[in-house]
Amino acid sequence: MPTYTGISSEAFRHPLDREAEQSLRSIPGFDLVARKFIEFLVERPQYVFLMGNSIQVGPRQYSSIYRIFRECVRDLDIYPEPNLFISQTPLANAYALGQDYPYMVLNTGLLDLLEEDQLRATIAHELGHIKCGHTTLMQMATWAISATFFLADLTMGMSRIVSTSLVLAFYEWLRKAELSADRAALLVVDDLNPVMHTMMRMAGGSTRYAHECSLDELVRQSERYQHLDEDGLNQVYKFFLYNNISQGVFMTHPFTVERITYLRDWANSNEYAQIRAGNYRREGSRGSVDVEATPSEGRSPRGERVEQLRQEIERLQNEIDRIKSDR
Repeated sequence: MPTYTGISSEAFRHPLDREAEQSLRSIPGFDLVARKFIEFLVERPQYVFLMGNSIQVGPRQYSSIYRIFRECVRDLDIYPEPNLFISQTPLANAYALGQDYPYMVLNTGLLDLLEEDQLRATIAHELGHIKCGHTTLMQMATWAISATFFLADLTMGMSRIVSTSLVLAFYEWLRKAELSADRAALLVVDDLNPVMHTMMRMAGGSTRYAHECSLDELVRQSERYQHLDEDGLNQVYKFFLYNNISQGVFMTHPFTVERITYLRDWANSNEYAQIRAGNYRREGSRGSVDVEATPSEGRSPRGERVEQLRQEIERLQNEIDRIKSDR
């Protein structure tokens, strides 16, 4: 497997990921919920839960999975090494979160469904999110839908338009971020087929009937799907399938056939060929949101974080008061 020493996430980040993040940042209200909220509301409790209720992977715990994980960490040049947990959940899924304590979770349902090369592709995909700095925004997205609609209720619905825009922008970015992580998986596995096989398994795979699934047929299905976009009405349908605003349900991943199309195009691109040849952008460029705390002199890092959180909550309250006074 190739190793991309010193590679920057900007070397493989999908332009739609970058554009969607820029759009997200421009939505009113983004700065209000950014930075420190997630650290206190999501990251630490979840990390404590995983430490207490899942299996942490290591040299003497799921050693074969740990070997694959370490190789993927090396190939994408990720440091420090994130934590890896196995969770007893039948749903075939994996995710990566955390900034101060980055970690990845693999569900047991996933381990029972995928073969080794497909598991490698999945691990590399999740590490791609960590490499790109996606994890903070991902945590914010899971929190934003409840937080922003709660804010709308506090302000008698006056901020509902802004809130809905912010939620839509979060989830549009989430879907585009998957395209960058798919590229990371391809770089590590160095073979398009295992990555697409993984997508097929996740879309509708069966351990018992896996021999009856054809990747070639799924590729042809993805090509047929592209023709649907020629009808503008189908584009409208797709928007509402992605964003069920009335029920507050939003898809976090693009349709599988869309991901296959995007990845096949990149696998045949000169950009991908140049990276494989060692001609890629090196570290020095950050991925998504950078929220590192810079402690002030004479104050502990924790004290600095608490103070910043207090100030942001105060700004939030001032914004709510201002909207109420303008009614």
